[in-house]
Amino acid sequence: MTHTDIISPDNALHLPGLLAERAKRSPEALACREFNAQSEQWQDVTWQQVANIVDHRRAVLAKEQFDPGDRVAIMLKNCCEWVYFDMAALSLGLVTVPLYPNDRPDNVAYILANSGAKLLLLEDLAEQAELAQHNALKELDRIITIVASPPIAHLPQCLSLEAWLSEVDAAATVASPPTLKPHDLASIVYTSGTTGPAKGVMLSHHNMLWNAWSGLQSITIYPDDRFLSFLPLSHTLERSIGYYLAIMAGAAIIYARSIPQLAEDLVTQRPTVLISVPRIYERVFNKIHDQLQQKSALAQKLFQAAVDIGWRHFEHQQKRLAWHPILLLHPILHYLVGQKIQNKLGGELRVAICGGAPLAAHIAKMFIALGIPIYQGYGLTETSPVISVNTPSHNLPKSIGIPLQDVTVRFSPEGELQVTSPGVMLGYWQNEAATADTIHKDGWLNTGDLGYQDESGFLHITGRLKDVLIMSNGEKISPTDIEMAICKDPFIDSAIVIGESKPFLSALLLINEDAWSRLAEAANLTITDPKQLKTHPSIIQLLLSRIQQQLHDFPAYANILQVAVTLEPWTVENNLSTPTLKAKRPQILQHYAADIDALYEGH
Repeated sequence: MTHTDIISPDNALHLPGLLAERAKRSPEALACREFNAQSEQWQDVTWQQVANIVDHRRAVLAKEQFDPGDRVAIMLKNCCEWVYFDMAALSLGLVTVPLYPNDRPDNVAYILANSGAKLLLLEDLAEQAELAQHNALKELDRIITIVASPPIAHLPQCLSLEAWLSEVDAAATVASPPTLKPHDLASIVYTSGTTGPAKGVMLSHHNMLWNAWSGLQSITIYPDDRFLSFLPLSHTLERSIGYYLAIMAGAAIIYARSIPQLAEDLVTQRPTVLISVPRIYERVFNKIHDQLQQKSALAQKLFQAAVDIGWRHFEHQQKRLAWHPILLLHPILHYLVGQKIQNKLGGELRVAICGGAPLAAHIAKMFIALGIPIYQGYGLTETSPVISVNTPSHNLPKSIGIPLQDVTVRFSPEGELQVTSPGVMLGYWQNEAATADTIHKDGWLNTGDLGYQDESGFLHITGRLKDVLIMSNGEKISPTDIEMAICKDPFIDSAIVIGESKPFLSALLLINEDAWSRLAEAANLTITDPKQLKTHPSIIQLLLSRIQQQLHDFPAYANILQVAVTLEPWTVENNLSTPTLKAKRPQILQHYAADIDALYEGH
C-alpha cells in the first residue's frame, strides 16, 4: 500500500474510542487472527466483529457492578480474548492490570493484592495449584477461566468464561457507559523488577495513545501490514506498539501459537512487522552460526562475504559510505544467502523492532546485512514505553535511535538520561516516595540509564546508573558493555561481570545448553557429563582466552581474570530472570554466592 489510515489521539480521545473509530473506518478489514486448537485452523476476526464482541463483554462486565477506577487483571497468553476483555473493561472506566501468564505465583499474588484487583481473567486455574491457594485470590470478587474446570471449594466466585458470558444475552449492550477522559488512568503495569518488589506504573489513555501515534511518525505502518504478536501483551512494548498502534494504523494482528512454534508461524503467516526483545534475535543468531560451523569452508566464506558486502550496502544506503564497485556483488550474494535467511522469517518482513534491552551490535549487523530490517529502540514502562527508535532513513544499529516526536532529553551531571514527553506515567500506584524519586517536580523523568546523544541526534546507552561497579582500587566500571562483548562468543549464553569492592573483575558465565559438547571438543577433552565443564581447568582456561579475544578493544581495567561456569538456565521459575528475559542480577549473585566467593579466595 502507498497510503496510511492513522487515527489521531485527538480523534480517538481514549483507547475504546480508538477501537470504535477503527471499526467505523475499516469494518470488514482483518483485525486479528489466532489458531483454534480444537479445529486446528487459523481463525480471522474483522474490526466490526471485534467491536461487537467487545460490546457483549462490556454488558457482562457491567453486571458485576464494578465502579469506574476499579482494577481488573488479565493473565492470558496473547490472544483475541486479551483484546476483547481489555477494551470492554476500559470502556467501563475500569483499570486493567496485565500479568505475565508464566510469572511466579507469589509475584502474581503480590500484584493482585497491591493493585486491589477485583477480577482475574486467566487460562486455567486448575493448572496453577500454588496460585489457587494464595489469599489474594480469595479476596477477588470474580475469577474467570478460559478453560472450564471442576468447582474449587474455597473459590466459589470462579466461573468459566463460557458460563460467565452466558449470564447476559449476546445482543445486550450497555445503554450509558461512563464518559472517559484522555488523562484518566487506564492501566497499572507492574515493572518486572530486577531489584526489589515490582512497582505499579500508572498509565493513562493518552499516555499510550500518544506513544503509538508518535511511533507512527517515525516508522510508517500501512493498513495491509501484518503484525506477528508473540512478545507478551503484559509487556508494554507489545501492548502499545503491537496492539494499540496496530489498531491506530489499521494493520492486522496475528497471534503466534507459542515460542517453540514461532519459526513455523513466521513461515506460514508471513508477517511484515515483528516486535521482539534481543533474546529472540540472539537465539536465531546462535542457531545460524551453529549451523554454519557444520558447513564447508566455501559456504562459510560465502556467508561472511554476504555479511560484509551487505553491511557495506546498508552503510551506503544510510549515506555513511561512498559507493564501491564491490557492491555490484550484493544482489547475487543476497540471492544466495540473504534471501534464504529472510525466507525463514516469512520472506515479507519489512519492519523488525527490537527493544526491552540492548541488542549487541554484531548481531544487529548480521541481520541488517542479510536484509532483515532491524530498528533498535529504547524505552521504559514508565514512558508508555518508547522514548527513541531508529528509522529506515536514520538507522545506526549501535545506537537506540532518535527521540520520538515530542520527546525531550537531557543528561544529568552523572550522565543519567532524563526525559519529558506526553508518555511519562502518572506515577507509581500508591507509592508517592518512589514517584518523587523518579519524576522531578518540573516533569523530567529519571531513566536510571547512563548514556549520551551524538552529534547526529542518536542516543546511546552505556550502562545502568545503579549497576556501576566500584572496585577496591576505586576504579568505576559499567558492566553492561563488557557483558555484551563477552556474549558475542557463541558458547556463552549470558554473563554477569563481578567486581564490586573486589581487586579484579571476574564473570559468571551461563553456557549455552547446546554448546557444551563443542566447548569440550574445542578444549580437546572427552566429557560426557556437562557438569564436569564447570570446574575443569582446561575449560576455564579456554573460556578466559575466548573472553580476552572479545575484550581486546576494551581498556586494561576491563580484563576478566577469573570465571565461574553454570549450565543452569536463568528463568522466571527459578527467579533468576524476569518474564521479559532480563537477568535478575541481585538474585543471580545471591544464588551463586559460593561459586563467586571461591573466585576471590586468597585475595
